[in-house]
Amino acid sequence: MYRASLGTRIAEPLLRGTVGLGLATWVRVVDHGRFGHLLGLGGLLDLPAAALSAPKGTKRRMVRFEKFRAEWLWHDDRDPQQRQDSALLYFHGGGFVCGGLNTHRRMVAKIAQASAMPAFSVDYRQLPKAHLTETLDDAVESYRYLLEQGFAAERIIISGDSAGGGLAFRLALATRERGLPMPGGISAIAPWADLDSTVRDAHPNRHLDSYIPAQALELIARRGFAADSELDPAWSPVNSDFTGLPPVLIQVGSTECLLPDSQMLARRCAEARVPTLLQIWDRASHVHHMGADLLSDARAAIDHLGQFHQQLMTGPMSSTTLPDAG
Repeated sequence: MYRASLGTRIAEPLLRGTVGLGLATWVRVVDHGRFGHLLGLGGLLDLPAAALSAPKGTKRRMVRFEKFRAEWLWHDDRDPQQRQDSALLYFHGGGFVCGGLNTHRRMVAKIAQASAMPAFSVDYRQLPKAHLTETLDDAVESYRYLLEQGFAAERIIISGDSAGGGLAFRLALATRERGLPMPGGISAIAPWADLDSTVRDAHPNRHLDSYIPAQALELIARRGFAADSELDPAWSPVNSDFTGLPPVLIQVGSTECLLPDSQMLARRCAEARVPTLLQIWDRASHVHHMGADLLSDARAAIDHLGQFHQQLMTGPMSSTTLPDAG
């Protein structure tokens, strides 16, 4: 367990009383007939986030695909597509309804810098424009793109936060299913990896999360993905066999409603003898890495990500580590 900094202890009640209260109200409104309208608004949230600047010295280049876009983020003088030595393939969070390149650019650039490698950040299609199966298609296409650009699979690390963290695991499984070479590693920040809310509903963190309502995840899965049919268990990475997956790092807050998802992923990795590290950060809010400008433990979490990524590029992880999930 990584102890909470003073800043994190102060931020927790502030987030609960502001963002948490707002999201709880959003869930109540959306679940009473306004789901489609609110999904449309969610897609607009990335626009004002363009005002957020990337860290000083960050270089950017946009790549446009037929149905989505992505961008390179790097910090040295070598263009990623010329160096081709390693790449971080990153998928942003947002519950498959919001978020994008703008909202996550600053954090992803910091992770890339800590990792000493360029990041390829993907703005995949989300609800209501695309179902989860189409979102996965975008992820696979972005991975194929890196392979076609000359990046060796073992030099590609798949990463993401929240919904993007779950998507990172689903992509790794899809590479196996579609006969593609397996990436060199997976890192996930508070991944949403189980669309079925049963386990989260029974967990005490359902009422402890500083700002993410567990009901919001259930609502998106039920109204956005399942609709009039049942949720396909195959859509949730926690229901898969992880045999053959590369080394994994998972980071999550101790009071997050998504802690059970991280624990289940870590157990699946252990069952498949996948080298795994589960880091639980004391009272850290959902994807607290976003607050790295202010929070020392957020900066420490990013440093741990960077160290893990660099370790994968310099030598194999040979032992499975599953710390006590508490």
